Parts: sequence; C-alpha cells; structure tokens
Amino acid sequence: MLRFFSIFGVSLLVLFRIDMLESVQRTVIAPWSDWLAVLSFLCMTPFDPDVMHSGRLLYSPSTGFAVSIEAGCNGIEAAIVLIAGVLAFPATWTQKAWGFAIGFGAIQVANLLRIISLYYLGRWNMQWFEFAHLYLWQALIMLDVLVVWLLWMRWVGRQAARAEISRTAHAI
Repeated sequence: MLRFFSIFGVSLLVLFRIDMLESVQRTVIAPWSDWLAVLSFLCMTPFDPDVMHSGRLLYSPSTGFAVSIEAGCNGIEAAIVLIAGVLAFPATWTQKAWGFAIGFGAIQVANLLRIISLYYLGRWNMQWFEFAHLYLWQALIMLDVLVVWLLWMRWVGRQAARAEISRTAHAI
C-alpha cells in the first residue's frame, strides 16, 4: 500500500509540474483546448446552427453567450490523476498502456459532454451554469476517473487470474 501511494503521489507531483510548464501549456495544453472547441462545435452544429467557434471559444452570435475552454477545463488534469493511478498499480506496461488509452478516451468523452452541456446551460441560465461548472461537473469528471480506474483494475485482476489458471493447468 505504501508503494502504491508513494508512486501515486510522486507521479501526481511530477505530472502536474510538467503540466504547469509554460512550454507545455503553449505547445500541448492550448492546442488541445482549441481542438476540444472544434470537436464540440462539430458535434453541436448538426443540431444547432447558432453555435460558432474561434480558437478555444464556443459562442452564440444570437445571444452573445460564450464559453472558453481553458486549462483546467480540458480534461488534462483528470487524465493526470488517472495516469498516476495506473502507474502506481502493479500491472504490465501493456496493461498500463491500455489503461492510459481507454481511460484518456473515456475522460475526453465525458469532458466533451461537459463542455456541450455547460454551453447550453449558460445560454439558458447562468446560475445553473455556475453550479454545474464549479461543482457538478468537477465531481462527475473525477467520478469518471475513479470508475474507469476501478474497471481497469478489475480487468487487470481478471487477466492475472486467467494467467495463473493457465499456468497451473500447464503445470499439471
């Protein structure tokens, strides 16, 4: 248990420190936020011709409402927590790679739903937007991280059990 928490804590410190570097913000985080705005726009325009985007901004020309996808709102920090959990758990590097890839995808799908829902909540009611932005979606994204990590751990455990059964069967 001490090993897990040590690796988890050190991974968080290192990854969040890297995330905060100006060069990483400029070359990775900002373009990722821009891409999320484009993807959100592409998901929304078939149903809503009033949505526009510019850089990391989604806006409504008719209402003037806009949301900006900033660092901290792009799912990267949630992914860092997942990566630290996956790194700290004993598994093969192949299993960890699957955990990173599928987990990152799941977090980004949830974050895309978050961005789109916040855009429409903000157009409708700013009080609901503020509550959902500051409290509800923060908790839901972290819950997504926890659920994905637990499912991944379960998968790793089942693979280990199958390998042990196979090893035992061949030994007999």
